[in-house]
Amino acid sequence: MALSSMTGFARSHGASGPYTFEWELKSVNAKGFDLRVRLPQGFDELEAHAKKRAGELLARGTVYANLNVKRTNAAATVRVNEDVLNAVLKAAALISGKVDAVAPSIDGLLAIKGVVEVAEPEGDEEEDKAARAAAVEAFDKALADLVEMRKREGTSLGQILTQRVDEIEQLAKKAEAAPGRKPEAIKAKLTEQIASLLDTSDRFDADRLMQEAILIATKADIREELDRIASHITQARELIGKGGPIGRKLDFLAQEFHREVNTCCSKSNDIELTNTGLAMKNVVEQFREQVQNLE
Repeated sequence: MALSSMTGFARSHGASGPYTFEWELKSVNAKGFDLRVRLPQGFDELEAHAKKRAGELLARGTVYANLNVKRTNAAATVRVNEDVLNAVLKAAALISGKVDAVAPSIDGLLAIKGVVEVAEPEGDEEEDKAARAAAVEAFDKALADLVEMRKREGTSLGQILTQRVDEIEQLAKKAEAAPGRKPEAIKAKLTEQIASLLDTSDRFDADRLMQEAILIATKADIREELDRIASHITQARELIGKGGPIGRKLDFLAQEFHREVNTCCSKSNDIELTNTGLAMKNVVEQFREQVQNLE
């Protein structure tokens, strides 16, 4: 299965009878899946289809779907509400002798709210039904384009994530070969710290010395962390190769990478190993940032 991003945009147009319409779909990152639809009056029944179809094709991301509809070749009817107009004229006549003002003009009268009424053309049920069916087809087209765009971005993300995994592997190998991990380096560091311990002690405590030696040797050993990092690298590659909605799983792996690298840094007894660990930590953070965009 292909990888998919959670971000994308698509637009589709359509027409049916006197109607023309346009769908706009925009997808952004989210923890789960959510479709938010804005529909004009008369097209509300499309929401159920849109949510069902989008839920079948998308696993994560918030999708905003807006439908704009225009009706052409149908003129609105304009008429004067004579009852309202007569009431206005009667009121004007009552106050004409009481105030010094010019008589109301025609455009002034027509501008009064309620004098002019605009009636939208009555819809034809068959035309409306055909328009809704055509709008459904246009939505499916826009959704298919959105899915395709998310897949294209997902392919690019997969390449970037693979590069980051390769970098983590290279840095892990560098940490493996760091001079500070060699037995003689650990032995020298251990000898130095034991000598320091003896210099600060008035009496020789063999048991405590043994405990300190074990603690120092254990702290310097990052074998388990490197093994777990290698295991995470294998899992990450398998998931990326498998594809599909793997964003959550890769995010969990990114957290595990981060934990092991932090431990390596805290255990480091060598400046080169510390620098390698910090470089690995930076790459892991880049890996995690990219994973946030993955479905």
